[in-house]
This record gives sequence, structure tokens and C-alpha cells, in this order.
Amino acid sequence: QVQLVESGGGLVQPGDSLRLSCTASGRTDSSYTMGWFRQAPGKERESVAGVGRLGISTYVADSVKGRFTISKNGAKNTVYLQMNNLNPEDTAVYYCAAGPKGIYSGNWNNSSVYDYWGQGTQVTVSS
Repeated sequence: QVQLVESGGGLVQPGDSLRLSCTASGRTDSSYTMGWFRQAPGKERESVAGVGRLGISTYVADSVKGRFTISKNGAKNTVYLQMNNLNPEDTAVYYCAAGPKGIYSGNWNNSSVYDYWGQGTQVTVSS
């Protein structure tokens, strides 16, 4: 089994930045595809960003492109989400996800690609 633990959430003002981290533990002898999803109150979960097993291929949702960046510590199973110029619409619980399958531009945003999920970290953007 694999456990994912997110950190870095919090309350910030519009225009601020936050960096989320997620580390996998447990059965981590392999490198995993990792991603970030978010769910705002009353809304469905949506994909935010994904990164391939080696940390080379990255994908970001159009809604956050230019503001959010995903990165991975090479083949190690730690993923980061750098979020800049945050706005109230970014308020949500952010979930880290991981899985052994490879990702490409056509599937990175599909939650079924990911087998393991974290408990989530709250990000609130408010003035």
C-alpha cells in the first residue's frame, strides 16, 4: 500500500502564493505518476496538474495555466504544486494522487489513472 500526505495549505489573500507538497510512503520502491486534484464546496472534483514518473512530463489544467506549476523530485515520490497569484476561485481542498500507470496529454486528468489518494489539504483564498 501507498500512503500520501499533503502539506502546505492555508489561508492566504488574493495575489499570494502557496506551495503544496505531497510525499508518498509505504510501498515506494517504484516511481509513481503523481497529480493534484481539487474540490471546492458544492462542486465536483477537478484535475489541477499531473507529472510523469520521472518528473519530466508535466500537465496543467487550463484554468490554472500560467499560475500553477507542478514538479516532482525526479524518480522520488514527492510532488509539489507551486501556486502563484491565487484568487478566491482557487479555494478548495487539494488532493494529491499517485499511481503506477503512465500519463500523457490525453489521460493525466482522469482520476482513474491514479490508485492512491491523500486526505487533502485546505487552501482558502480570501481577503
